[in-house]
Amino acid sequence: MHFYTYDGSFEGLLTVVFEAYERKAWPTQIGREGEAPPGIFATHHFVPTDPGKAKRVWDGLGKKLSKAAWENVYKAYLWEQPGFEMLIFQFVQLVFSSAEGGVEENFADRSVQKMAAVGKQMFREKHRMEAFIRFQRTQDGLYVAPISPDFNVLPLVIAHFESRYGDQPWLIYDVRRQYGAYYDVERVTLVTLEDAPPGLKKGQLDPAVLTSAEPLYQELWQAYFDHVNIPERKNKKLHLRHMPKRYWKYLTEKKPRGQAHKPIKNKQVPTGLPRLGA
Repeated sequence: MHFYTYDGSFEGLLTVVFEAYERKAWPTQIGREGEAPPGIFATHHFVPTDPGKAKRVWDGLGKKLSKAAWENVYKAYLWEQPGFEMLIFQFVQLVFSSAEGGVEENFADRSVQKMAAVGKQMFREKHRMEAFIRFQRTQDGLYVAPISPDFNVLPLVIAHFESRYGDQPWLIYDVRRQYGAYYDVERVTLVTLEDAPPGLKKGQLDPAVLTSAEPLYQELWQAYFDHVNIPERKNKKLHLRHMPKRYWKYLTEKKPRGQAHKPIKNKQVPTGLPRLGA
């Protein structure tokens, strides 16, 4: 049994792949540094990250996979679920053992099936984050948005917000993983906060750190959603499918109302004018 450990980085995991091939000793388990070996008879190997070796593995995969399948390898790393390292290794092993391309279409293989499923899960979570992120403006002009996604999709949504909100500084902070993406109007930097702003984890920053106009903007946003609501078309089951409750505490429109806003009633057709279809 061979138990490989690494520093937890993506480059570190790719280095493990390189080392396993170089040693010709396939891992039975891969874990982060400090994790206990799976048994007393396991041979433990800590692999320090080597960017050069990692690049050779990554470039090699790029030559044998489609762009989507290649990106799925990184998404599987961000997936973070138990056993993701071995899933990646088994998939990589299949890719390198194939003389021809198109391995990602071999759905008879379990690792291919799982990688495709992971890709769909990550795409869905990324899409939700791009739709559900709500910024709050602080007194220093920074727009802050707390998130807590099921998977580590923050690196996947950065480009979307960088292009969409390129003229203002913002911070998207993953409170579950305790790191964020800070954009200073020129570039994005990954950061960690030693002293997080009050209320960040609960999804609502302390009013003391917000601009005086922020509560008004939040109320206007709530009023908009209340007015476009059509009670007759309420479908709670469909609503929960597209907007699961676990995201609600970060959504302005789902926060308690300081003022109730009734939907605008449908306008009546003026008397004397024919109705459509009459």
